[in-house]
Amino acid sequence: MLTATPPTAPPSPRTAVPAPTPLVVGDGRTVRLISLGGTRTDDLLTRIAGDIGAAVGAVEKFWGTDWDREIVVIATDSQAQFIAQAGLDPNGQWNDIAAVSVADHVDFEHRHASGQRMVFAPGAADMSEGALRIVLTHELFHFAARADTALDAPRWLLEGTADFVARPPEPLPPDAAANTALPADADLDVAGPQRERGYDRAWWFARFVADTYGVDALRRLYAEACGPGHSDFATAVQRALHTDMTALRARWAQWLTR
Repeated sequence: MLTATPPTAPPSPRTAVPAPTPLVVGDGRTVRLISLGGTRTDDLLTRIAGDIGAAVGAVEKFWGTDWDREIVVIATDSQAQFIAQAGLDPNGQWNDIAAVSVADHVDFEHRHASGQRMVFAPGAADMSEGALRIVLTHELFHFAARADTALDAPRWLLEGTADFVARPPEPLPPDAAANTALPADADLDVAGPQRERGYDRAWWFARFVADTYGVDALRRLYAEACGPGHSDFATAVQRALHTDMTALRARWAQWLTR
């Protein structure tokens, strides 16, 4: 399963949910784990509770500590419930989505997001421990970066950076260099193998930037290309990586064939 963070239309109003006793992790962040089903969603949240501390640590290591102190996690019991809690378009392709991170409103001027939550689909309960840990950390990065991420930011770079934070490095497949074009948002639009490969290529690009220019440079590129009032991607590359698109593409192609 994959993850996604819809960057455009605001979520629809949610139904009331109980306020659980918060879990305290890391340097005092509170985590509210909300189960909307029975044993199945309870068990999923028990697994999440065991991993959330490490996920917070991974996000803070890359992004820093200046983000929301309260983390809300909702586990849903049906696809309809998942769509409603996440405020997703009912006509969208969400069946291969394990979780989303959304907010009701973002005040970019004051760097504040209201109604933030991570919502897990029913299928997340069937994920392996490693896969669930990746999804949790991926969505937590989106949660942490929400107030610094423009609504019109390139989705592929959002997702690739989140995967860089969440996924351990692994060898590229033999056919990785078959397509040396830069990733694009269109790669993420169609459910199934195209979306899966789109996420992989976005992740590879984030790894490429970190390997080639440094982890700090990847963080700068995210801020320049995805932050409120961001520039176009070519300008962001120049400012963050101190190179141009021609050189970037050449080094990207070389990295894919290493």
